[in-house]
Amino acid sequence: MNEARGLRTHYCGELGAADEGVPVVVCGWVDRRRTHGEHLAFLDVRDHTGVVQCVVDERIDARNEYVVRIAGVVRIRPEGTANPALATGEIEIGDCGVEILKRAEPMPIPLHTDVDENLRLRYRYLDLRRARMQRNLRIRARVNAAIRQAMDAQGFVEIETPMLVASTPEGARDFVVPSRLHPGSFYALPQSPQLFKQLCMVGGLDRYYQIARCLRDEDLRADRQFEFMQLDAEAAFVGAEEVIDFITTAVSHTVEAVTGSPLGEVPIITWNEAMDRYGSDKPDTRFGMELVDCTDLFAGTQARVFQVPCVKGITVTGGAEMGRNRIDELTAACKRWGAKGLAWFRVGESEDGAPVLDGALCKFMSAEEQATLPQRLEAGAGDMVMLIADEPRLANRVLGLLRLELGRPPVSEGGLAPLWVVDFPLFEDIDDEGNPQPAHHPFTMPHPDDLDYLVRGGGESLLRVRSQAYDLVINGWELGSGSVRIHDAAIQMQVFAALGIDEAEAERRFGFLLEAFGYGAPPHAGFAFGIDRLAALLAGEENIREVIAFPKTQSGADPLTSAPGPVEPAHLAELGLRLRPS
Repeated sequence: MNEARGLRTHYCGELGAADEGVPVVVCGWVDRRRTHGEHLAFLDVRDHTGVVQCVVDERIDARNEYVVRIAGVVRIRPEGTANPALATGEIEIGDCGVEILKRAEPMPIPLHTDVDENLRLRYRYLDLRRARMQRNLRIRARVNAAIRQAMDAQGFVEIETPMLVASTPEGARDFVVPSRLHPGSFYALPQSPQLFKQLCMVGGLDRYYQIARCLRDEDLRADRQFEFMQLDAEAAFVGAEEVIDFITTAVSHTVEAVTGSPLGEVPIITWNEAMDRYGSDKPDTRFGMELVDCTDLFAGTQARVFQVPCVKGITVTGGAEMGRNRIDELTAACKRWGAKGLAWFRVGESEDGAPVLDGALCKFMSAEEQATLPQRLEAGAGDMVMLIADEPRLANRVLGLLRLELGRPPVSEGGLAPLWVVDFPLFEDIDDEGNPQPAHHPFTMPHPDDLDYLVRGGGESLLRVRSQAYDLVINGWELGSGSVRIHDAAIQMQVFAALGIDEAEAERRFGFLLEAFGYGAPPHAGFAFGIDRLAALLAGEENIREVIAFPKTQSGADPLTSAPGPVEPAHLAELGLRLRPS
C-alpha cells in the first residue's frame, strides 16, 4: 500500500517475517490484553487488515477496545510461541511505546462471540468492528467497483434518476412522502427507476446504468429489505439476447473480482421448463432431485389418491432412513403449501435385485404401478420416493418447495450455479374479480406470437400470453429481472386495458410516458439485479443484512435510531396532516 498513512507507518495485518528489524507505528483497537506480572503486557492490536501482537515492557492501562498508537520494532516471535491461527503469527512488535488515543467504556456487546441480532443492530457501529462485517462490507465495495468497471467498458453511461417520484404500479406498496408545498399531494420513493430509464432511451442516451437505491414497502425476509441497492441498466436498439450478454459479462467480471474466478457458462432455460423440472421460477441447480412426471403411470389406477390431473415425484437419495417424525413434518408442510397430502414410499430391494416399494399406499396400487414407479424416478434401494397428486401448477409448486427443504445446501456451499430463465408469462394469475395479475411490471413487451391472446382474449386466455422477460438466478436466489420494454403507445394501452387501467387513468398516471413514445421511442430493453443479494452470495451469507452496513430488523425497525418513530405535531401541521385518534 502506498496511500497516506497518517498516524501510522503500517497496517497491523500487513506485517510479516520480511519486516524483521523494521521500526513501525501501528494504530487500532486493543483486541485482547494479557499481562504477565507487573511489567509485561501483550496487546493484540486490531485494525481492518488484521491483528498483530505487541509486547509492552511496562505497566500499561490499555484495556479491550481502547484506541491506541503503538511504536516499536518488528521481531520474530521466540521459538515455540508462533500463532499459526494468525496471519501475523510469526512476528510481534517489541520495544513498544504505547499512546492511548481514546479510552473505551465496557462493551455492551461481545465482539468475539454470537449475540442476539437486535443487540447487534442496536450497537451496529460496534458490530461493524467484527472481522466478519469488515470482510463483508469490503466485498460489497469490490462488487460496486467491479460493476461500474464492467458497465463502463461496455459503453454504458452512469445517470442518476430522482428519489421523489410519482407512484407507479411495480408489484409492491410504495413508501409515500407528503408534500409541504402541495398539501394533500404525495411523492413516492422509487421502487425502481423504471420509467426514467425508459425516458433516457427516448432521450437518445443509448446505454444507461445506475447503482440505484430503491424502496418497497413489503414484508422483509432473508433476501429482502425495505431499501436496497440494484444495478439498473437499459439499452436502446437491442433485444433480450444482447441484455443477457451485457449482464452476464458484468456479473462474471464482478464474481472474478471478488473470488478470482469468472462465473463460467450460464445456461438458459424457459420458465415452463424451470417450473416443470424444479417447481420454481428461481431454481437452485446446485443439486439434483428434479421433478419427474409420473401421471401416465397412473392412467388406469385404482388408487383414488392418484386419480388426478397430475402426479409428480422426487427421489430422496438415502431417504429410506428418514424417521416417521420427519415424514410427518414434511407432510404437514405440504398441506400448508396447499397440497392435500404427501405420498411417500421407502425403496427396498427384492431377491433378484429389483427395487421394491414399501408404503401405506402400496395396497391400493397394481403390481405394474409398483414396479414402474421406482424405474421412472430412478430410485434404488435405500432411497425414498415422494409424490404430490393434484393440479399441475400446485403439484409443481409444492414439490419445488419440498425439493428445497430436503436438498438445498447452505449458501456458502456448492459454488455458484447461475441460470437464465426466459419466456415468463405476462400475467401470473387471475384474481377473484377476473383481473389478471402481472408477473413483471406492466411495461414489459408481450411475445409477438401471443399478441392475439392479449387483443382478443380475456380471462384464462390471458395466462397464455408470454412476455419478453428474463431473470438471472444464482443458487436459488432471484438475482434480478429484466425485459424488452414496450415502446409503442398502442401496445402499452392494450396491456393497461387488460389490467383494468382505463384510458383516463392511464393518461393521468402515465401520460408523460405515453406522450414520450409519440416522439420517436427506439426499441429498448433492460435489466436490474440486487447488489445486496450478489454481495451476500459472494460472502457466503444467508441473509442480506450481513452485507448491509445499517439494515432493518425482520419487523422493519431500526434499533439503533429507534426508527420508525412519531413526528412532532407542528411538523405534521406544516405538511397538512393529522393523525387519526388511536
